[in-house]
Amino acid sequence: MRAARFYSFGAPEVLTVDEAPEPHAVEGSVRVKVQATSVNPIDLYVRMGALQQVYPVDLPAIPGRDAVGIVDEVGAGVTGVAVGDRVFGLGGISDTTAEYAVLTAWSAAPEDWSTAQAAAAGLATATAAAVIEALGDLSGKTLLIEGASGAVGTAAASFALAAGATVIGTGSERNQAHLEAMGVIPTTYGPGLADRVAALAPQGVDAAFHSARADSLPALVKIVGDANNVVTVVDKQTAAELGARGVDARNDSALLDLGARLGREGRYTPRVDREVPLADIAEAHRLAGSGAGKVVVTVA
Repeated sequence: MRAARFYSFGAPEVLTVDEAPEPHAVEGSVRVKVQATSVNPIDLYVRMGALQQVYPVDLPAIPGRDAVGIVDEVGAGVTGVAVGDRVFGLGGISDTTAEYAVLTAWSAAPEDWSTAQAAAAGLATATAAAVIEALGDLSGKTLLIEGASGAVGTAAASFALAAGATVIGTGSERNQAHLEAMGVIPTTYGPGLADRVAALAPQGVDAAFHSARADSLPALVKIVGDANNVVTVVDKQTAAELGARGVDARNDSALLDLGARLGREGRYTPRVDREVPLADIAEAHRLAGSGAGKVVVTVA
């Protein structure tokens, strides 16, 4: 099968497209003929070798954490899915940017989602759903999301709004309209955030989600006033120091089902900024690492 691979750790230039052995579904998994995958921050760190002590991968390795595709093999013990179904979901730490991928968590892709949107939904959905789960009942509460216009922030905002929360979200000037269209109260990043939030929510903020790669976690804790009601997927070391909570995605189909359900209801549309063909996988990683937003890699 054709697959993106890297034979050494390093810059995007280590990525190439060549032939790799096909994987096959095992117990508790499905194999999909991949239509598209997305580039997530973890993909960049794995490619650079920065996570070898935590998530070791053998070389040559195939990048990619999530994918959308058509099921063509169903492993033993799997129910509720059949060959021919279109699903989005999660593979291993690094193995989905190829013609075939094995998923251990998945959900039926909403018909209204494009291929690119379904490709962008896997890890973003699982991460955001885990965050909302950690924050508990948000009905009637106000949630501040630092980085609400990104892929994970968009998912978290959509889920929080569906849960009955008021959401204030930070984003760049070019993303303010995107936030407003979602129903988020928009504001900008940077100094003065506490004052801007106080003006938007004079009643106070009940919880905060740190989704952006910014050194704002201490400010979020101060704004909320209770570190236990602040979660991050970015800066877990600082979170531990402050008493805030670090959250990770996990391969759990129930988390993906939340995004799929809201997608079918028209309340969640995954964020996609760029689409790049598999042949240009190095460029896809360069774009993702340069702040170009959510990058999707088309495979079929």
